[in-house]
Amino acid sequence: MNNKFKPALIGGLIVGLLSALPFISTCCCIWGIGGGVVAGMLYIKGSPTQVQTGDGAIVGALSGVVGAVIFLILGLPLAFLRGTGDVEAQLARAGVQLPFSGTVLLLVGGVISAACLLVLATLGGLLAVPIFEKRKPGAPPPPPPVTGGPGGGAYPV
Repeated sequence: MNNKFKPALIGGLIVGLLSALPFISTCCCIWGIGGGVVAGMLYIKGSPTQVQTGDGAIVGALSGVVGAVIFLILGLPLAFLRGTGDVEAQLARAGVQLPFSGTVLLLVGGVISAACLLVLATLGGLLAVPIFEKRKPGAPPPPPPVTGGPGGGAYPV
């Protein structure tokens, strides 16, 4: 597994699950950015070399894709369970006549929300690099630990 996918899966779970839950989903913009930041942070911690801004954006976008899929799989059925009749009744009271039903409106809204989560998670991945990347450019990676010798200790140099 590529070292970008594990942080993206964890960040995507944050984005998707918290954005799909009924009461917690009111802060879905925060969950989108937060999932991207978490994915970027995990990628930076696991990277042996300095992480560039583009890598943070890629990890954030991957977490956004995972989160958007989870949101569509969980969030849309929950929205349908809450009912489309409420949406149609509110539109009728407001005097709005739509050529399609409330179900289509929920589907379109779900796809637009998923696209917004993708963009917000990408922004979160971009934000993670200047916040968490503290290595200097061009610095060599840390040397591997020296092991071996009698008793497991290092050989004297």
